[in-house]
Amino acid sequence: MYRRLVGAFDYAAAFASCALVVALLVDVSLGAITRTMGDPLIWTDELARFLMVWLAVLGWIVASRKRLHVRIRFFQDLLPGRGQRSVERAIQVAMALFGALVLAYGIGLVAKNRDLEATTLPISMAWMYLPLLPAGAVTLIQAIRELIAVRGPRPPRPAARPATRP
Repeated sequence: MYRRLVGAFDYAAAFASCALVVALLVDVSLGAITRTMGDPLIWTDELARFLMVWLAVLGWIVASRKRLHVRIRFFQDLLPGRGQRSVERAIQVAMALFGALVLAYGIGLVAKNRDLEATTLPISMAWMYLPLLPAGAVTLIQAIRELIAVRGPRPPRPAARPATRP
């Protein structure tokens, strides 16, 4: 059930990203067309900013979940096995801390901007910061999962026992 839930979350994030790309394309096209016609819709620029923020954060989530983020492991790969695992643990602890900070500061930003209204749209500016909450939570959870997955030093294998017949 856990895998289904995670799979559904990943699918929903990818689907939402695609929907936001389409919405952004429609919004920017509408803005360009109305500007060309001499009667621009001023709200299209602000909506594009909101959509870009949401799209960037959903891209962050999708890339993190699929482990497609940029990662340079050149120096880490030069280390022996235990060194690689130690560095990986440190990286994942730092990522978990980063996710927790993004989540905590995101909550503060949403709360502070809840009462402010966007300039040309009748929505709260909190919507600009709201995607930080799932991004921080996903980064935190993903880092904890990867930290758990880092294998510690392998214990020595027990010697094989000779087979005995009863």
